[in-house]
Amino acid sequence: MRVWLTGGSGMLGATIRHLAPQVAPGVTLLAPARADLDLTDRVAVADWLAANPVDAVIHAAARVGGIAANIADPAGFLTENLRINDAVINGAARAGVPRLMFLGSSCMYPRDHRQPLVEGDILAAPLEPTNEGYALAKITGARLCEYLSRRAGVAYRTLIPCNLFGTRDHFGAASAHLLAAAITKVVDAQDAGRDVVEIWGSGTARREFMDADHLARFILSALPRLADLPPLLNVGADEDRSVNDYYAMVARAADWGGRFTHDLSRPEGMRAKLMSSARARAWGYVPPTAAQMQASVAAAVAACRARRAGGAGPD
Repeated sequence: MRVWLTGGSGMLGATIRHLAPQVAPGVTLLAPARADLDLTDRVAVADWLAANPVDAVIHAAARVGGIAANIADPAGFLTENLRINDAVINGAARAGVPRLMFLGSSCMYPRDHRQPLVEGDILAAPLEPTNEGYALAKITGARLCEYLSRRAGVAYRTLIPCNLFGTRDHFGAASAHLLAAAITKVVDAQDAGRDVVEIWGSGTARREFMDADHLARFILSALPRLADLPPLLNVGADEDRSVNDYYAMVARAADWGGRFTHDLSRPEGMRAKLMSSARARAWGYVPPTAAQMQASVAAAVAACRARRAGGAGPD
């Protein structure tokens, strides 16, 4: 099976490329770099698909960022992601690609809604304002997949993962999310001999995280049976923790004995957004255990240290 993977240089995309040879040896991944294919250019995408016929698409590309980046440029996050999704999803349909897996986001769900969130809760209430632009683009992409599936009979499905982290995370980057940022701050404090790390907000907001490796394995296993999956499918850890708990987990993994302070003037985003992965469990998905989670955090801390020391990190 020839599969076009968008976002192949991102954390999830890099993890999929690393695991595919052992998890899905029958899959040949095509993952052109951003410099070689502008995903916001509809003509360029159409030309690439015409020259590179594929059996399926894993659409993991997006403009992403943490809470500060989303607040600073909601129009940019909305516009660029709408353009990417239009070029890739509609482009695949026009090229006759029968299968497409679109990666959504837990921010598609309403703010301060019931917990855990189920797939039918999307658009049931207002979104979290701090990342509304990004969320709207993801919701639009998911709806486009549903419309095309109904009209053209293709199998275009949306997976909605919880927050991700991993050894291929973008530690220290402006686009880094909570756990990568926490790991970077703790490792940097340890290297500099500082005994204080600041947490944005009260630290009581709750988040659901899992290793990108765990999601990548499910994606590769689900690809051959995509037509059997429902239009939307949550894939998460089925467990959330407070921001303070994640920082404490990172401190244990790094063997750092400092203390945390809180900047209450900083935004925290949604108070909680735990998703239910019950539907995915019915399709063979098994969420990570607490022990697997702690081991994954330790591996991510080690990867961050390796990069800080000039190492290559995971292959």
